[in-house]
Amino acid sequence: MDLEKQPARGREPEGCLVVALRLPVRIVVFVLVVPVRMVWDALVVAGRFLRDAVLRPLGRVLAWPVVALGRYVLVPLGRALAWLGNALVVVPLVWLYRYVLTPLGKAVAVALAWLYARVLTPFGHAVMWVLVPLGRVLLVLPALAVWRWVLVPVGRALVVVAREVGDALGHAWRVAGRISLAVGQALGTLFRWILVEPVRWLWRTVLTPVGHVVRDVVLRPVAAVARGVGRAAREALAGARESVRQARADFRRMLFGEPERVEPAARREPPGRETRTLGSSTTALTKD
Repeated sequence: MDLEKQPARGREPEGCLVVALRLPVRIVVFVLVVPVRMVWDALVVAGRFLRDAVLRPLGRVLAWPVVALGRYVLVPLGRALAWLGNALVVVPLVWLYRYVLTPLGKAVAVALAWLYARVLTPFGHAVMWVLVPLGRVLLVLPALAVWRWVLVPVGRALVVVAREVGDALGHAWRVAGRISLAVGQALGTLFRWILVEPVRWLWRTVLTPVGHVVRDVVLRPVAAVARGVGRAAREALAGARESVRQARADFRRMLFGEPERVEPAARREPPGRETRTLGSSTTALTKD
């Protein structure tokens, strides 16, 4: 793993302090960032699973009650509270601002302007005419010296340290991402070979043939026997119904006797050859 970074084009030449500071900073930052990046990637994966498997279905289930609650409860309640707040708070505040605070503020502004123009400005000019030379010696020159000889070098050193720490953080974060990806892929491969592949092999090699054998040896004969039993039961039930129907008919004949047969009514026209025809001059009514 390359922790060194080539100097970017256009950057000023780096000193020995920067070069000596870069490698330890990057090592320390890398050691600290790798666990954070792995935890971050694990949280991202868990968050995506939680979003897709739990939150989206739960949101779809709760969408209608929430919409109904918002439409029929919260919106009317919010409108009522808005009207009440406008009547009890906004209108009195507007009236107070317009008729009390605005005139008072204008009066205070006029008074302060007069005080600044007539009192503070002459007094400030007098004080500055007395304190400018003394202030320059006591304040300005020491401040310039501290700025030039203390703050500027310290600021440059802090800028270098901050830049190196930022570069180290970015480099460590990218490398940690690659390591986290490799660890995730390794764990996925290990999970597949430990659990998924044995289960697939067991399903394909053992359970599927056993299922076929059970289907051909047990389930199909049992289904055939069940169909035969059902057919026999249906036939027996049909025979029993017929026997009951016959018994009822015999019992009715024993109590009430044979029912009278109704003779069919005589037809107006004789059957067979005696039937009226369109091509004959004789009919059944005129024939001797």
